[in-house]
Amino acid sequence: MMEQVVIKTPLGSTKIVGDKNGITSITVLDEETTISTNIPDDLKEATQQLQAYFTGNLVQFNFKINPQGTDFQKRVWKELLNIPFGKTTSYLELSKTLGDVKAIRAVASANGKNPLWIVVPCHRVIGTDGSLTGYAGGLWRKKWLLEHESPSPQQKLF
Repeated sequence: MMEQVVIKTPLGSTKIVGDKNGITSITVLDEETTISTNIPDDLKEATQQLQAYFTGNLVQFNFKINPQGTDFQKRVWKELLNIPFGKTTSYLELSKTLGDVKAIRAVASANGKNPLWIVVPCHRVIGTDGSLTGYAGGLWRKKWLLEHESPSPQQKLF
């Protein structure tokens, strides 16, 4: 049975959904909502790690994930997990890594459908020219996340 919890983060209320098989989705909510006071056991690890990430005490997540999508989307999301904390890549580079430079639009589409906000770091993918490109959570959140992960926190990236 799927369970869910809503936590408060610096970027807004965040909903975590999952079960004993892993976390299936983490989404930021644009509207304020009631924060959960009771966290189901299957969601505790993800909740604790996300809170540690936002306080600057975690750079790599290791709780069990179980995203739902097509085989291609899962390949893209798996590759996103290889982008190191504090680093970025472009859609073009990601397409090359996946073995098909012509699949850039499909890669961008899969990136945009990533169900695991922050944990599968789609925010680390930028335009080839270094620009911030579309982000389902809003470009201001993408900018915040990249600055949060910057090795020079006192310096603004964008």
